Amino acid sequence: MLRNKPCCCTQGITRPSLHPLRAAARFRHIYAANARPVTRCTAVVNTASALEKLASVSETQVQQSLQVLRKTRLITAVKTPYREDGKFDLRAYDAHIQRQIDNGVEGVIVGGTTGEGQLMSWDEHIMLIAHTVNTFGRHLQVIGNTGSNSTREALHATEQGFAVGMDAALQINPYYGKTSLDGLIAHFSAVLNEGPTIVYNVPSRTGQDVPDHVVQRLSCHSNWLGVKECTGNNRIQNYADQGIMCWSGNDDEAHDSRHDHGGQGVISVTSNVIPGLFSTMMERPDPEMNQRLQPLMAWLFCEPNPVAVNTAMAMCGLVKPVFRLPYMPLSRDKREEGAKLLQEVIDFIPGCDEVRVLKDEDFVIVSKY
Repeated sequence: MLRNKPCCCTQGITRPSLHPLRAAARFRHIYAANARPVTRCTAVVNTASALEKLASVSETQVQQSLQVLRKTRLITAVKTPYREDGKFDLRAYDAHIQRQIDNGVEGVIVGGTTGEGQLMSWDEHIMLIAHTVNTFGRHLQVIGNTGSNSTREALHATEQGFAVGMDAALQINPYYGKTSLDGLIAHFSAVLNEGPTIVYNVPSRTGQDVPDHVVQRLSCHSNWLGVKECTGNNRIQNYADQGIMCWSGNDDEAHDSRHDHGGQGVISVTSNVIPGLFSTMMERPDPEMNQRLQPLMAWLFCEPNPVAVNTAMAMCGLVKPVFRLPYMPLSRDKREEGAKLLQEVIDFIPGCDEVRVLKDEDFVIVSKY
């Protein structure tokens, strides 16, 4: 278990006992239905081994993981592809992750908003984290979106995520059933005890901001990595001045956040499509390229994410045009607008030979999956 002594932020916080072996049986059948035969055998064995060895994870290993993550600049909030029946398309997923690695992406968020973790069962969610770790964990950082508005659920999912080998957790503040500021601190403190953690602040989705003083208090925890901050570069600058690491959650502001406001990097949606360009912009300033990409980034957020990026990747032939409800593809007019923007950068879209507008009837909309 990834244990830490309570720091100044977390005195008095208790947590439930870990039962890691419960995870294996719950997602093996999902993995077996999707993976290639050789991969399936290897993954199940490796996953069981990871679960059994969790209790022996050393503080040295945790600190090594933290050190690597603190140097990570480009993290893609990776899209989850589907088959026509609405199940995971792991072959398309693997090809997508490999293209990310080949084009400079250093980490991925598995099952985030972009990856539609909100539409997954926890069995699916943990299986996909395990699959990503087993297949690609030697080549990039795997960050599982294991947060929830239920602390119990967040703890259980996070325990399972670390049991199958994820490097860090992404944790959102409780949404819909919002809590007090004391509740925010207690919730985040509990999940921080599980292992390396990035806190996600996106008030437009949760309806509640994570205030500066809460972040400051949490940042003294030994498992604290930083915050994915979606409220703008002024706040990122304020945190950077205090030595608090931030990844921008806004693609259109990420270049300036990184080079002008002390940001560490970006957790990006757009890098699903143009990973190499985003990698370059995180490495060195390129205001001209940043300006050139603004219309594409605006289009990718013309509807609530992940509607447009799902549509874009289908138009580029990178995934099947399958949507799990409640998400629907962009309208024909919006697809035509996007096709022109994508065509301008087609040379930088790995795996794309042609951008197609697609017909409405080309899309498969799945309500039961």
